[in-house]
Amino acid sequence: MNTRETLKINARGHLEIGGADACELARRFGTPLYVFDEKHIRDMMAVYRDAIEEEYGGRGLVLYASKAFSCEAIYAIAKSERIGVDVVSGGELFTALEAGFPAEKIYMHGNNKLPYEIAEALDARVGRIVIDALSEADLIEEEAEKRGVVQGVLLRINPGVEAHTHAYVQTATPDSKFGFSVESGAAEAAASYVLSKRHLKLYGFHCHIGSQIFEKQSFVIVAEKCLKFIAAMREKFGFETEELDLGGGFGIWYSEEDPKISASDYRGYLDALFRAVKKACGGYGLKEPFILLEPGRSIVGEAGVTLYTVGAIKEIPGVRKYLAVDGGMFDNPRFCLYGSKYTAVLANRAAEKAEEIVAVAGKCCESGDLIGTAFNLPRAKTGDLLAVLSTGAYNYSMASNYNRNLIPPAVLVRGGEASYIVRPQSYRDLVRNDVIPDYLK
Repeated sequence: MNTRETLKINARGHLEIGGADACELARRFGTPLYVFDEKHIRDMMAVYRDAIEEEYGGRGLVLYASKAFSCEAIYAIAKSERIGVDVVSGGELFTALEAGFPAEKIYMHGNNKLPYEIAEALDARVGRIVIDALSEADLIEEEAEKRGVVQGVLLRINPGVEAHTHAYVQTATPDSKFGFSVESGAAEAAASYVLSKRHLKLYGFHCHIGSQIFEKQSFVIVAEKCLKFIAAMREKFGFETEELDLGGGFGIWYSEEDPKISASDYRGYLDALFRAVKKACGGYGLKEPFILLEPGRSIVGEAGVTLYTVGAIKEIPGVRKYLAVDGGMFDNPRFCLYGSKYTAVLANRAAEKAEEIVAVAGKCCESGDLIGTAFNLPRAKTGDLLAVLSTGAYNYSMASNYNRNLIPPAVLVRGGEASYIVRPQSYRDLVRNDVIPDYLK
């Protein structure tokens, strides 16, 4: 299993999550069920916050990346841990505000923010809006002028650093829908354009090179490239960058193919990053900028476990054995999308030795509805409780009602006690917005 202190096998041979027996959680809340360990979430937020405070003099802010997992409870935790958040839609912004999160510590992202989302961000007085298109700069300028305000912005640049990760989650390669290319000159032109706006205040630049990155050097290289660009902008326009957002992308453990990353390992990444920033600033004679970091997956990914009940079991001799569960691609589409690998255990028989390699299939009417094809498990029986680990990021966020299945509820475990943070859906929820035109009645 992974290296989380709060994920254990208890004396009954059951998987224990944050001090709560997984079998008891399934009995009380049913399955499928997303389970989140609050201690792990807080511990990971503290890793980033403390690194900034101790290694960079507190001159920075952690921004939890909402897209990994967004609900009111996660924003309440972020608020109590004294960090900020980034949001990428009006829905994420609304959720954060509903949770009472301070707007000045919200950064608004997105490559195609809709006009109403920009208006909502301005009305809420978010801390910064990250500009990803020249037309967006025009729209923010127009809306800010209407309100008689000057909106703080960052400009998303593409430094051309290729992260060693899945092609679909790389965001700073030359061919990307995100940001302005430094190499092509588009970033310089965009900076000049934004600086000309009367109702926009450019504080600095933002970049993000991708996700699930384990190479420390990737973060160092991107910091160096960004600061080289910052130095060029000072030389060209006399613009002194105040803020530099270096994004997120720190990898987590999913399977035996991934390294097991400890809190001290993440701290090592951050220390190397801050040293690179300080060294580059010294070399270029720059004032050290206020640093922003956007971890999401590394905060909630390993904090999450999804519980399923095993149903039909089908073996195709010489081909494959399938375990069907009561969830599937509607609560975890990542294997279908990316071929993402996971680790699973039989939560009610977690101490037993693995005996066979099986595929885990969902209940959707779709041949590609799989959570994985190579799980090493004890010989499973119908009714067993299957736990898929490291499902805290991009599972609930990407869930759907495909086949009119219900999106599972989520619970937060703290000191062995669990409570809902997302209540169960009902069939009534599925039809709530359906309308039959009069002529069909």
